[in-house]
Order: sequence, then C-alpha cells, then structure tokens
Amino acid sequence: MSITCPDCHAELEQQNGVAHCDNCHKDVALEARCPECHQPLQVLKACGAVDYFCQNGHGLISKKRVEFVSVSA
Repeated sequence: MSITCPDCHAELEQQNGVAHCDNCHKDVALEARCPECHQPLQVLKACGAVDYFCQNGHGLISKKRVEFVSVSA
C-alpha cells in the first residue's frame, strides 16, 4: 500500500510516523491503523522496539501488516 500526499498526491516515503513530500516540501503526519478493522492502533515503544496493538480485539499487529494513513492537520 502506497502513501500519497494529501495535497499533490505524490507518493511519500514514511519514516518514524512521518512522511515527507519532496513536491510540496512538507512533512505529513501518519497514523498506524489495524489491517483488520482499520481503527487506530496503540503504539508501544520499549527498548528501541516499536510494536502495534489493536484495542478492538486483534491483539499485537506485525509492523509489516500495519496500514499507515495520512492525518489531516
């Protein structure tokens, strides 16, 4: 799944919960969502590791399966 800029629709590359648009020269905040229910995930950070937890019954979600969507400001 590719992430696109909400303004110019250019493809973005994510890094640490933020994506940067080279076209608009803006940073775009990203939200982690569950691939099953598409609800926001709780981000758990410990000892340098980042895990994602769905509070809607889907438990721990692998970071490879997390859906990232742009968050409008």
